[in-house]
Amino acid sequence: MAKQDLHLTRNFGIMAHIDAGKTTTSERILFYTGKTHKIGEVHDGGATMDWMAQEQERGITITSAATTAYWNWNGNKYKFNLIDTPGHVDFTAEVERSLRVLDGAVATYCAVGGVEPQSETVWRQADKYNVPRMGYVNKMDRSGADFFEVVRQMKEVLGANPVPVVIPIGAEENFKGVVDLIKMKGIVWHDETQGAEYDIIEIPDNLKAEAEEWRGKMLESVAEFDDALMEKFFDDPSTITEDEIISAIRKATCQLACTPMLCGSSFKNKGVQTLLDYICAFLPSPLDTEAVVGTNPTTKEEEDRKPSEDEKTSALAFKIATDPYVGRLTFIRVYSGKVEAGSYIYNTRSGKKERVSRLFQMHSNHQNPVDVISAGDIGAVVGLKDIHTGDTLCDEDAPIVLESMDFPDPVIGIAVEPKTQKDLDKLSVGLAKLAEEDPTFTVKTDEQSGQTVISGMGELHLDIIIDRLKREFKVECNQGRPQVNYKEAITKTVNLREVYKKQSGGRGKFADIIVNVGPVDDDFEGTGLQFVDEVKGGNIPKEFIPSVQKGFQEAMKNGVLGGFPMDSLKVTLVDGSFHPVDSDQLSFEIAARQAYKNACAQAKPVLMEPIMKLEVVTPEENMGDVIGDLNKRRGQVEGMDNARSGARIVKAMVPLGEMFGYVTALRTITSGRATSSMQYDHHAPVSSTIAKEVLAECNGRTDLV
Repeated sequence: MAKQDLHLTRNFGIMAHIDAGKTTTSERILFYTGKTHKIGEVHDGGATMDWMAQEQERGITITSAATTAYWNWNGNKYKFNLIDTPGHVDFTAEVERSLRVLDGAVATYCAVGGVEPQSETVWRQADKYNVPRMGYVNKMDRSGADFFEVVRQMKEVLGANPVPVVIPIGAEENFKGVVDLIKMKGIVWHDETQGAEYDIIEIPDNLKAEAEEWRGKMLESVAEFDDALMEKFFDDPSTITEDEIISAIRKATCQLACTPMLCGSSFKNKGVQTLLDYICAFLPSPLDTEAVVGTNPTTKEEEDRKPSEDEKTSALAFKIATDPYVGRLTFIRVYSGKVEAGSYIYNTRSGKKERVSRLFQMHSNHQNPVDVISAGDIGAVVGLKDIHTGDTLCDEDAPIVLESMDFPDPVIGIAVEPKTQKDLDKLSVGLAKLAEEDPTFTVKTDEQSGQTVISGMGELHLDIIIDRLKREFKVECNQGRPQVNYKEAITKTVNLREVYKKQSGGRGKFADIIVNVGPVDDDFEGTGLQFVDEVKGGNIPKEFIPSVQKGFQEAMKNGVLGGFPMDSLKVTLVDGSFHPVDSDQLSFEIAARQAYKNACAQAKPVLMEPIMKLEVVTPEENMGDVIGDLNKRRGQVEGMDNARSGARIVKAMVPLGEMFGYVTALRTITSGRATSSMQYDHHAPVSSTIAKEVLAECNGRTDLV
C-alpha cells in the first residue's frame, strides 16, 4: 500500500439503536461500491453482513462484521474499512471494541424514533474514544418521519452540535431525494434502478427559501474553523466555494466540534451515495491522528507511534472469532509499521513472540488472503495461540502497550449442563471458545453446587449463546432458571486484630495483623481494593505487606453473605508483628483472608442487586397499567415524556431480578403496542426481606442480614 493512499482510507463503523437501519444501510453501501451484485435484505435473512444463522432468523445484528470496499469521489478512489455493529444493548461489547479501533462513525437514526436509549449509549461510547462522527437520519419514507425533529433531539438529548448538510425533498411517502446545501442542487433517485441512478436538479421552488436558511446556519456553524471562510461569510457569502465549505466542515468534524447531518431511506435506495461522498469528504483518515499514544511496559513512560509503515509496528487485537475452517481469527487494527504473513509478532501482555501464519482482509465471514496489513488498516490474523481481546502486538525490540477496552460486568447468569454425559467435554470446549470471543460472557463453576454457571448481559445474550452451543458445537444443554449476578458490600468500618498461628513440630506458621476494614473513600475511582499501608518501624517486614494485600484481594471474590463478589473495599494495615523463624508470606496471606471474613461479618454486610435503566414507549391509554406493573416490580418511575404520534415514554429504574419475562408481560398489558429497552445502570443495596429470600435460595447466611 503506497503511503499517500492512507489519505484515501476511511475506517468507520455504523452505530445506532436497534432497528434504525444499520445493516440495511451497510448492504446498500456494499451494493453501490460494487462489493455485492444483489442487495441483501435483513427481513428475509439475506443480508451479507448478518451472516450468522441466528442473525438471519431474528433479523438482528449480533456480532460486528467487517468488510472492505472502494468508492470513487472527486477523482480519487477511496478505500473503506466498514464495520456494521449491533444495536441491541446485550451486545454492547461489540460496539465498544469496534469504536476503540475506528477513526470515524456514522450515527444512524430512525426518522420516526429519533434519539432512542441505545443511540445515547453508543454516542457516549464514541465520546469515550473521541471518535468523530456524522449523522444519518434513515427511514425518511416512513409515516411520521421528521428530519428536523431528530436534529433537535440530538442537540437536546446528546448535547451534540448537529449541522445539516442536506435537507429532505418531501417526507413520508412523498420522500423523493435531498437538497445538497453545499452544492445547492437537488438530488432525486430513480426507483426503477434500485437507486443506482439519480438526477441532479435545480432546487424546487417551494424549498428555495428553506434551503437558503439552512445553508446560512451551516456556514455560520463551521465558519469559525476557517478564517478565510469567516471573512467571506461576513463580506459576501456568495463567493464561498464548495471546497472551502468541505474543508471547514471536515476540520470541525475531526475536532468533534460538529456532526454533519444527512438523511435518506436506505430501504428505498435513496440517499446512500450522498452519504458515501460525504464519508470521503468529512470523516478522518488514519493520518488525521498525528500519533497513537501508548506506554512502554519497561520504563512506564508514554511513547507514541505515527501512522506510517516506516515506524515500529504497533497493533491492537480488538476481536477474536472462531471460524470452522481456519480456526481462531484475531481481528487487528495496525496503527504503525506493518504486520507480514510468516513473520513473528510480540504480545506485551503475555511477553511471548508468536508466528503470524496467515493474514486476511475480511468481507463479513469470508476471508481474502493478503501478504501484509499496513499502518492504518484493519485485517485478521490466523496463528496466534495466547491472545486476548485488547492485547497490544508490536516489535519485540520496541514494546508498547496501547489503551485497551473496558467491558461491563455480566449481570445475569444461568446454570447449564449437557443432556448426555458424552457431551461434557464438548460443552466445556464450546464455552471456553465462546468466552474467548466475548469479553462480556463468563463461565464459572459454582463451588457449592458444582454447577457450570454462564453469565452475560441479558436474556437475549444467553439465548444466543445456548443456540450457538447447539449449532456450532453440537451440544444439547439443559438450562436452569436465570439468576441475577448479585454483589456484596459492607457499610461500616471495623478495627480487627487477626493472629494466625500453627505449630505442628518443626517450623511453624505465624502472622499477626491489625487492620481497619471498611467501605472505600468517596474519591476512590473505579472498583477493587483500596489498600493503605500505615505500618511503622518495621513491625511487619516490607516483603510480607504485598502478601496481606494479595490475601484481601483474593478473598474479595467471595463475600460473607452468599459468596457473591465484593466490588470494592478499603483496608488499612495499621500494625502487626512477626516471628523471625515462623513468619512467611503464606502466613500473612492466610491471616489476611481470615481477617476479611471476620471483619466483613461485623461490618454490616449488605447484598447489592443490579438496577436496570428501563424505557417503555407506550400508547397514552396504557400508561396507568404499565406504571402499575412497574410498581409491582419494585420499579421507581423517574419521568414521563411525550413521544410523537400520541405515545408516551416512561423512564424507570427497576431491579433486574424482577424483570425476567418482562417483554412478554408488556405485550400482554398493551396488546403488543408498547416497546421497551433496558440496560444495566448500577448495583444498589437490597432490602433485608428480599436479601433473606435470596440468601435462603443460595444456602447463604441469613443470620448476618
